[in-house]
Amino acid sequence: MIGLNTYLNAYMDRRMEAIVSEWDLSTGADLAAFTERLYALEQEIPRLKTFEHEASDKLTELENRATRLNGRI
Repeated sequence: MIGLNTYLNAYMDRRMEAIVSEWDLSTGADLAAFTERLYALEQEIPRLKTFEHEASDKLTELENRATRLNGRI
């Protein structure tokens, strides 16, 4: 009779890819590239802050124009 540990090990070996995917677990490859991915994301922050500020300014300008146009109608 197959021992419980042997059975569980064989099951895990067969199902490991599905388990990692289903539980959204990190793999060694994911962790190896983590610092590089984090650095790339951190480099985007200033650009996104600039975009957010410019978009907010543009939205305020458009809202002001819409208010003025509504006053004319």
